[in-house]
Formats: sequence, C-alpha cells, structure tokens
Amino acid sequence: VTGWYPAAGPSPTSSIHVYTQREAYGTVGSHVTLSCSFWSSEWISEDISITWHFQAEGSRDSISIFHYAKGQPYIDDVGSFKERMEWVGNPRRKDGSIVIHNLDYTDNGTFTCDVKNPP
Repeated sequence: VTGWYPAAGPSPTSSIHVYTQREAYGTVGSHVTLSCSFWSSEWISEDISITWHFQAEGSRDSISIFHYAKGQPYIDDVGSFKERMEWVGNPRRKDGSIVIHNLDYTDNGTFTCDVKNPP
C-alpha cells in the first residue's frame, strides 16, 4: 500500500514491504516452509491480513489457499492443500510464513504472500 500526495501539498506516505524467498525447494513427501516477512512504516494494526495465493505451474489462474484475519488463521479446507498446511507466522513479529506438508508434484508453481495493514 502506498500513500499519495494531494495537490494541496505533501502528506506522509505509508508503505508495507513484503519479503519472500525467490525459490523454495522440497522433495515429494517432505515439507517446505514458505517464508513471508514484512516491514510496515505504521504500527501493526488489529486488522492486519495475510493471504497466500497459489498459481500452479502452467496455469493462468491463481487461487487463495490461506488467509489470516482478525487474529485467526483460515486454512483452505476444500482444495489440494487441505490438511497439509500449517500456519507458523506471527504478525506481531512481522512474520506471515506457512508450512506445506506432504509435498506432491502438483504443488509446483508460484506462491504469493499478500500483506495488508489497514488503514
């Protein structure tokens, strides 16, 4: 989230920076930690949300596989990651990491961590 400057004069900007591994590797049947850390120019609000998306290799579509909001993790309970995902993050420590257990070939793809710290 980036602030803006109105025509009347400059105002302070707010930003959040999200950091992830460029690549993560795991073997079939093992587990992998997908790291997501962030830095915010503002205090971490109670309304912070973290969403992980997955885009399978060769697919054009991205799906939401994990969501953290209102202090609670919500793990996808219907998709291919059902019962294989573990929340290991801690927003107070600026950490939104997850672990995917029992890796499969179909887990190949792009994982994206999206952090919002309203307002």
